[in-house]
Amino acid sequence: MSGVTRKSTAEIALMRRAGAVVADVLALVEEIAVPGASCAEIASAAERKILAAGASSNFKGYHGFPSVICLSIDNEVVHGIPGDREIKAGALVSVDAGAIIEGWHGDAARSFYVGGEPPSEVARLIRVTREALDAGIAAARPGGTIEEISAAIEDVGLAARVGIVRPYVGHGIGRAMHEAPQVPNYRTGRKSLTLAPGHCLAIEPMFTLGSPEVGVMEDEWTVVTIDGSLAAHFEDSIAITLEGAQILTRP
Repeated sequence: MSGVTRKSTAEIALMRRAGAVVADVLALVEEIAVPGASCAEIASAAERKILAAGASSNFKGYHGFPSVICLSIDNEVVHGIPGDREIKAGALVSVDAGAIIEGWHGDAARSFYVGGEPPSEVARLIRVTREALDAGIAAARPGGTIEEISAAIEDVGLAARVGIVRPYVGHGIGRAMHEAPQVPNYRTGRKSLTLAPGHCLAIEPMFTLGSPEVGVMEDEWTVVTIDGSLAAHFEDSIAITLEGAQILTRP
């Protein structure tokens, strides 16, 4: 497939270092995103974490994006701008973060509830979206295909009867944050890449509690559900090895 590259063991090791920074940033954001917290202060703390690790941001400045993290709240699916908003109790927050080490990228996302135990439907959405990510990763193996990853993710969403967002998909990752191939969260019915050791992907299901239809706000970044339903987003960067998928963005 045109444009798809395979990474060496040494290159994947650098991506793991970038991924470790991303994992630390995601953990930090979840820790400090308490009721009353300023999104601007959360983003500043995330930026300090990235820089202190000797990494740089692959988000800030990307096509003009103003922050090192995306903070998407409630019905915001992805690409939320932190801005000067305040985190409120009962919010469903999705954080997407990235980092670069020696030219190699990491990218991952998590969703979490702020302020105690989430309502059952919110907890279910978070759980199912995380399970879809894990199912996609489990399907990523040498000799398998992108379509098999997509099918595994879609099957979890269909069984849970959640909305499966289609316009935004996973992607290859390496020297650039977004590389070929695309990794849809649903079956396309088309021939797709056969995976081999060295292929690196960012897998990222996005599910909603209502319609899967989304739109973009006037800031030209924030993607929201059209019907106002809650959304969750989980993502990990992985490398295909002889033994299967190696997750690069978890501790």
